[in-house]
Amino acid sequence: MQAGVQAAVMSERRDAAAARPISELLACPPAIGNLLNASAECIAFEAGDVIFHQNDLCQGLYVVVAGQLMRKASRIDARLTLGTVRAGEVVELAAMLGDVRHTYTLVAQTNGTIMRLPKEALHRAFQSYPPLRMQLLEELAREVSRAYALCCATRLAGVRRRSSNTAIG
Repeated sequence: MQAGVQAAVMSERRDAAAARPISELLACPPAIGNLLNASAECIAFEAGDVIFHQNDLCQGLYVVVAGQLMRKASRIDARLTLGTVRAGEVVELAAMLGDVRHTYTLVAQTNGTIMRLPKEALHRAFQSYPPLRMQLLEELAREVSRAYALCCATRLAGVRRRSSNTAIG
């Protein structure tokens, strides 16, 4: 019974942390939407291209239009693969809203297109329509929650795997 309750709670948390569509994230008055649309830059990429490097200054908020990319990071003496990014996903909210340095390197796995909303335009939009910053901060919180849930699930799977191996051996 307790396992069922835990599963229901985890499912509820996942639903609350689900990624929001870009139209919902950037929902704002028409004038602000026009400002963002006018400043948006479409960047075509090919497999193997680096969109940005870890620790470079963030130039804006990125939205994947088409294609697949891989997030990679270097931490202390290790190289980490952080996962893939696909069409419709927002990239580097933390860098845009935080310390403005990229937290990982983004490398194209396939050909595609990414849209960049320049940070200057976003800052003007934040000044004209402060709820937009809050909407993006809420998505960043959901992103952190999703990453935490994934880490917990991965750890739990590892514990279960070790437990079943111990029971067998």
